[in-house]
Amino acid sequence: MKIEGKFIFKVAGTLTAISLVVALLLGLTNMLTADKIAAINKQKTEEALAKVVSAADCEFPPMEDIPQAMIDAANEQGGKLSEVYEVQSGGDTIGYAFKVTASGSQGNIVMIVGVDTDLTVTGVSIVKASETAGIGSKVIDNEATSAGTGALDQFVGKSGAGTLVVKQNIDAVTGATVSTKGVTKGVNAALAAAEAMN
Repeated sequence: MKIEGKFIFKVAGTLTAISLVVALLLGLTNMLTADKIAAINKQKTEEALAKVVSAADCEFPPMEDIPQAMIDAANEQGGKLSEVYEVQSGGDTIGYAFKVTASGSQGNIVMIVGVDTDLTVTGVSIVKASETAGIGSKVIDNEATSAGTGALDQFVGKSGAGTLVVKQNIDAVTGATVSTKGVTKGVNAALAAAEAMN
């Protein structure tokens, strides 16, 4: 059976028309939701920033240009550094907050890690994660480890990029070792970026 040229052009034309309509609808949807999504992401970041500092009434001016040395240091620890904020209280710099992405069990974990001027972790807060509900989400929700400390709280007071290791000085949440390792990578990456700043 021979396929005629008219038939091929008709099918190709139909598929092209469908593709154009779908692309137009996706573009319109993006236009209508982009601002709302950006506002939600900004709000989540601001809430996470407030959770990782030890002082009240802090301001978080962003670092406009992140030095490549900081980005490279974070990458070496398994995290991707995307944003850096100076933590100011009463006009004084009391630390920094790093937005870092590391891989978890079901995808990326985006977190904010607070580090004081002594290069010690002041807090960890999750901005976005897709960990398994009831398992990996236990880490994200800061549930207690077998030692009784919250999965995220256990990082507070720790220092030394690359020294934090699950099952050595970091307790994994039962059944969520991979998620705990993901957060640990992110914290190590933030500490490495902080060390590279000095």
